[in-house]
Amino acid sequence: MWVGAEVELRHIPHPLLPAFSLHAVACRGNIVKPFGSNQYCSSDAFLMGSDDGNTSLNMTDSSKDGNIVSNNISVTFGALILSMVFLLGVPGNLFIIWSILARARKRSVTTLLILNLAFADGCLMCLTIFFIIYLAKQNWIFGYVMCKLLFYLCNTNMYASIMIITLMSLHRLVAVMWPTYLTACTRRRTVLLVLGGLWIVVFLLALPALIFRRTEKIDNGKERTVCATYHKNPQHGVFQYTLETVVGFLVPYVIIVSSYVCILRRLRQTMFKRRLRSENLIQAIIVAFCIFWLPYHCINVVQVVAALTPEGSLKKTLDNIWQSSRAVTSALAFISSCANPVLYALAGRSYIKADGLAFMARLFEGTVLDYGAWRSRQNKDVIRL
Repeated sequence: MWVGAEVELRHIPHPLLPAFSLHAVACRGNIVKPFGSNQYCSSDAFLMGSDDGNTSLNMTDSSKDGNIVSNNISVTFGALILSMVFLLGVPGNLFIIWSILARARKRSVTTLLILNLAFADGCLMCLTIFFIIYLAKQNWIFGYVMCKLLFYLCNTNMYASIMIITLMSLHRLVAVMWPTYLTACTRRRTVLLVLGGLWIVVFLLALPALIFRRTEKIDNGKERTVCATYHKNPQHGVFQYTLETVVGFLVPYVIIVSSYVCILRRLRQTMFKRRLRSENLIQAIIVAFCIFWLPYHCINVVQVVAALTPEGSLKKTLDNIWQSSRAVTSALAFISSCANPVLYALAGRSYIKADGLAFMARLFEGTVLDYGAWRSRQNKDVIRL
C-alpha cells in the first residue's frame, strides 16, 4: 500500500481508451517516480476533471483523495455517458448484425464489412457494463486478468473500426477505377482471407494494452483497486501512443482520402453522375469516424510532444492543453461506436414504411444493386469507346 506517499496527479484520462498519462504519479513506496525515471506507472479515471496538473496530494488524507474514482462529478458524468452508449449501442449494433445475417437475401462486400464493423462496435458496447459497475462501485472488482483483457478488447475496437473503414474505401476505389478486377477481388475466399488477416493484425496492434495494463491497490483512507497502465521505460509509453495515432488514424486516413480523391476524379470523367447509396453510406461512416476520433488523436500528439519537451513554459502549455481536452475528446471517441446504427437508420429511412423491421436488410441489399448498375454503365462506356 502507498501509505504516506506524496503524489502529483498529472492526468485523469478515459479508462476505456488507449491513451494514458505520461506524467508522474505515485508508485509503490514512499517516493514519486517522475517521467523519465527507471519505473513509471500511471493512474486512470473515466474522465479528467479541471486539474491543472500541479496538485500535490497525500494518499492518507481521504479528503484529498485524487485517485481515479474520487471525483464524483467525473464518475457521475462518465457513468451517464456509458449508460447512454450502452442503451443505444448494444441494441443498435445487434440489430445491424441480425438484419444482415437473418434478413438480407444478398450480401455485397460492403455488407460484409459493415457486419464486421457492427460486430466490433457491438462487442465494445457489451463491455461497457463492466465499466459502469467500475464507476458505480468506485473500485475495480474484476481482477488482474479482466483488467488486461477488457482494455485490450477496447483497443482492438479502435484498430478494427478504422481498418474496416479503410477496406471499404479501397473496395470503392477498385470498383470505380478498375471494375474489371472487381470480381477477382470480391470472391468469397479472397474476402474471407482479407477479413481474417485484418483481425489478426488488429489483435497484434492492440498488444501494448495487454502488456502494459495491470491492477494497483491504493490506500487513501479506503483501500481501492484501480486498473492502470505501467511503463517500466517511459519510451514504451511514447511508442505506444505514437503507434496508436500513426497506425490507428494517420496512415488509414491518408489511404481513405487518397482513394476518394481518385474516385471523384474518375466520376467526373464519366457520364455516371448518380450518387450510389453504398457510396453515400460509406462516406457518412468515414466522416463520422473522423469527427469523433480526430480530436482524440490530436490530443494524443500533443501529449506525446509534451512528454518529449524539456521543462519550461512550452511544456507547461502543452500539458495544460491535453489535460484540459482529454475528457471531451475521449467521450467523443467512445460515442463513435454507437453512431453507425444511427447513420444506417437515417440512410434506410425510405425503406421503413414498405419493409418494416427488414428496412436495414433492404438498405444493405441496395449495395449489391449499386455495383451492378455501376458495372453495367462501365461496360456501356467501354462499348462506346
